[in-house]
Amino acid sequence: MLTFSAELVADSAARTISGKIVPYDGEVGNTSAGAVVFERGAINIADSSKVKLLLEHDPKQPIGRAQFFNETEDGIFASFKISKSSRGTDALIEASEELRTGLSVGVMVNAAKPKNGVLYVSSADLLEVSLVQAAAFKSAAVTDIAASEDEAVEETLPTESETATVETTPAVEATPTVEAAAVEAARPAVTAMAYTKPRIEVTAAKYAENTIRAALGDDAARQWIAAAADTSDNAGLVPTRQLSEIINPLGTTIRPSIDAISRGVLPDAGMTFEIPKITQMPTVAIEPEGDAFSDTDQNSSFLSVTVQKYAGQQTFSVELLDRTSPAFFDELVRNMAAAYAKATNSAVNAALISGATADATTTVTYPTAAELLGIVARGSASVYGATAGLPNPFARNMVVSTGQWSNIMSLNDSGRPIYTASQPMNAGGAVAPTSLTGNVAGLNLYVDPTNGGDGDGTILIVNPDAYTWYESPTYRLRAESTAAGQVTIGYYGFGAIATKVAAGAFKNNKA
Repeated sequence: MLTFSAELVADSAARTISGKIVPYDGEVGNTSAGAVVFERGAINIADSSKVKLLLEHDPKQPIGRAQFFNETEDGIFASFKISKSSRGTDALIEASEELRTGLSVGVMVNAAKPKNGVLYVSSADLLEVSLVQAAAFKSAAVTDIAASEDEAVEETLPTESETATVETTPAVEATPTVEAAAVEAARPAVTAMAYTKPRIEVTAAKYAENTIRAALGDDAARQWIAAAADTSDNAGLVPTRQLSEIINPLGTTIRPSIDAISRGVLPDAGMTFEIPKITQMPTVAIEPEGDAFSDTDQNSSFLSVTVQKYAGQQTFSVELLDRTSPAFFDELVRNMAAAYAKATNSAVNAALISGATADATTTVTYPTAAELLGIVARGSASVYGATAGLPNPFARNMVVSTGQWSNIMSLNDSGRPIYTASQPMNAGGAVAPTSLTGNVAGLNLYVDPTNGGDGDGTILIVNPDAYTWYESPTYRLRAESTAAGQVTIGYYGFGAIATKVAAGAFKNNKA
């Protein structure tokens, strides 16, 4: 993880801290990884509502949560709502008194290149933001801190009971698990020889009471619990607990096809934009003495790129929002972000397959080791010929379906795996089924779940500079209707895929 910091502004009245968290325009910052420059659009914020504000990058000291992020040409600005805890109040005071004057981000770097001692980051995922003592980037200053001192103390200093509520588990759960365990361990077990099932009235209150008494050694309460649990001719009352964890095998925010190409910043206005493209190069030729120079005009045209809106919404009752577990809303926003990631990645995958040059050699089914090497060799040569004018004309990435990925893991030479899914090179060794990225035949491997079989385009050899994905930040809208008693949450963003050189991708051709 890489961290760097910028100065901030705190608003104690509104209990917010705001400021620039990431500067652009080539500004160099001193980070945990040394000198770093973040390129425009390098920071990916998958779910802004889940980004926490920590104290000095300590995950055990959260003090707030992000309200919004705003990406401009100068950098990324953010605002955080500070919690009404004593730690949050202290943070506001320290920020307002300029004891902690920096906002520092923690990111996971996906792509970066060193140049003259400086690391230029082109892709990174935002993990958290922290309030720190000093800013690494001079241009990013705290712009806002809010709340009168009286209001801050009055609202945020917790009472004794409030502190217990925040820092411990609920009493109903803690009593039987913590206290009962201690008592049971300190005394010998008492077992009833037999009991006659009583006629009992089963309610939630009685069940909770008798559970506690039984844990403390009350034999009558033990018998009551046994009778309540006997459902042979008694409905009983055995509560089913619901854990806070959520199982979701459907949503994911990975975007392999987007990660396999270059990224750009979406223009701030318009639903189309144009990129100049050279269509005719000037020529140089061997000319006899006294003859005229070779004269060919350079020509250009404009590549028109369409901006698409990717949007979805959910409508539900105010009761569902206000009277259910907070995990509902968190999971809803997380799933909307996953749906957005899936839609944008599918659009880019389709564009790559549509523009790619088809292999002239066909395969009947999943390729053998020799056939895969042939696809890589032919594809690399084809891509190089088509993108020779680009600064880096080489194919560097391979995007495969889950079916092709499974086949690649099985390829071997007399039982020895010949493709390894790890750096630094394609050498004999184990192939891990947990590697969604790796290296195959010298190409960076990306496994895209958009496709699952062995059809055309399930193996793509790509020069990432031939395709660029332009994307705006994602936005969330909330609308409430008192007449209908409903809340509508909208999640959307804008993106555009620019096919700069269609033949910069090469695809397999199934017979």
